[in-house]
Amino acid sequence: MTTPTESPERTGSAAEQARRLAIAEHLPADGCSLETARAYTSWLARNHYENFRVATWLLPRRLHQAFYDVYAYCRWSDDLGDEVEDPSAALALLDWWEGEFERGLEGRARHPAIVALARTIREHDLPAQPFRDLLRAFRQDQSVTRYPDWESLLDYCRYSANPVGRLVLALGSYRDEERQRLSDFICSGLQLANFWQDVSLDWRKGRIYIPLDRLAAHGLGEADIARGRFDERYAALMRELVGRTRKLFEQGKPLAGMVSPGLRVDIELFGAGGVAVLDAIERIGFNTLERRPVVGKATQMRLLAKALAGRWLGGGDARAGRVA
Repeated sequence: MTTPTESPERTGSAAEQARRLAIAEHLPADGCSLETARAYTSWLARNHYENFRVATWLLPRRLHQAFYDVYAYCRWSDDLGDEVEDPSAALALLDWWEGEFERGLEGRARHPAIVALARTIREHDLPAQPFRDLLRAFRQDQSVTRYPDWESLLDYCRYSANPVGRLVLALGSYRDEERQRLSDFICSGLQLANFWQDVSLDWRKGRIYIPLDRLAAHGLGEADIARGRFDERYAALMRELVGRTRKLFEQGKPLAGMVSPGLRVDIELFGAGGVAVLDAIERIGFNTLERRPVVGKATQMRLLAKALAGRWLGGGDARAGRVA
């Protein structure tokens, strides 16, 4: 189970540490059967992300398990990179995880999540690069904690968020550049909305995702984030960032009309959910330093009802192709 750059001791230590994370609850033994592996990824997806149950319920049934398997990989990658305080330990875990993934591509999968994912990759002919790109982003988080400008932050989103949308499209048999470009707008928007929502939380982790040049342009610096004191300068900064993020969602909006109904509701729902986060930030006067804005259950249900109504009343779209 070692890669050319890892010693058996390091690999064993990483695997042992990984099994202490919450995601490893109910984790079967390495080398388990495909049936057991997929039962685990299904459990992980349905128990660790509440909204995922809604999202998969709306999808064609034949894609449910594939989404569970992709989600499990993403969840493991995220937690290995974000739930371990020591950056060197997190990097070791991510190296170990990449080795597990590469062995899965070679037909030598051992970890249950990779056993399940490897079959899904073969069944749906999924590209490997988006999975690797996600690991690049999580590695970057261990050493890069500041972003000088908007462009550098969007480049981070290219690896941290956009690969997920591209995998979703690939599962729906959409691989063209135009749909991927539109998906990137939505996924980057979702990532940025989360950053603006979690400024104080990210600061406690030692990270600032607000571009430093925008902080400076509004007369702010890192010390102002550290103090957590809200004023009109911060409100103006957040107003600007929210406005720019809204434009990303608008740019990606045509994608929903370019996929089959089986995927359309999910795409509309995730885009609308990101916009709802921006709306919540506005409702609290852009004060994400002193409180974390949330999207309430009532709003979530309204968004779901709207998306479903669009599916039932809107019918198909000649541009969408087939997915179900």
